[in-house]
Amino acid sequence: MKAKSLQDLQAIQQKLAEQQRLAAAQEQARLEAERKAHAERTLFQRAAGKVEPLAQHRARHQRVQLAPEQPPPVAVQQQLDEVRVLREAISDEFDAATLLDIDEALSFRRPGVGTDVTRKLRKGAWSIQGEIDLHGLRREEAREALAEFLRESLKRGWRCVRVVHGKGLGSPGKTPVLKGKVHGWLVQKSEVMAFVQARADEGGAGALVVLLKP
Repeated sequence: MKAKSLQDLQAIQQKLAEQQRLAAAQEQARLEAERKAHAERTLFQRAAGKVEPLAQHRARHQRVQLAPEQPPPVAVQQQLDEVRVLREAISDEFDAATLLDIDEALSFRRPGVGTDVTRKLRKGAWSIQGEIDLHGLRREEAREALAEFLRESLKRGWRCVRVVHGKGLGSPGKTPVLKGKVHGWLVQKSEVMAFVQARADEGGAGALVVLLKP
């Protein structure tokens, strides 16, 4: 009887010890879960460091002052200088007649440029890369438009361009005033190596094919 009671007591003790181990394991799991949850909640704070909130009244009224975006500077003086250079570089008083080749096309080639250049121009050896039409422009407008066109052509690296000045059929007395002016303006530009009257399919007597410096 005593032996049986002793066995029962040992069984009860083992059961109690098992329950205690189970309870301890559950408590350890609960504590670990709380630790992980706390670490997740404080992750941003630990990463950002100490943060102090703004006072309530300051938070309502404080505004961040951003510097206004400044527009790009305009080189006004440079623009004025360019306009002045364009006007001074081409004169209406220049007489180009003495510099033009004596032929029906009134072609021009700068000193040092061979006759083969004007011959090739007439044959279309260089493809025309750009064109300006001065029809309908007054003399001053045409002069500045031509100067600007030549400047842009050089910036783009164009070698051969066409300048349409018209035949002057709409001018008083049917006299091609603009045609002669364009001749004089082109001769004054050092960038112009040569020019010839355009072929019939390119404008004929109402246009010039101009060769520019490389």
